[in-house]
Amino acid sequence: METKVISANRLEDGIVVYITKDNNWSECISDAEVFNDEAACDEALSKAYTAEEACIVVGSYLVEIEQKGVYYNPTKYREFIRVIGPTVRPDLARQARS
Repeated sequence: METKVISANRLEDGIVVYITKDNNWSECISDAEVFNDEAACDEALSKAYTAEEACIVVGSYLVEIEQKGVYYNPTKYREFIRVIGPTVRPDLARQARS
């Protein structure tokens, strides 16, 4: 099985988030809990769906990733864009506000 994380969008502001080991949500993919087996994925998705029912996040799903050194990178281009933010001028992206 591929290495995966769970992604969703936070309902409060629409920002992409990832479920963490302590069952919270982080904007950083590097904080995400990593899953390597089907049973762990199913259990984590169940927790994510509970967060959806509580109106914390929406659209939870598994994202395939690969590890490069200490970093995790999505394998699909769509997910890469979700990690870095919109493909707009860098001075307008959310990272510019940091």
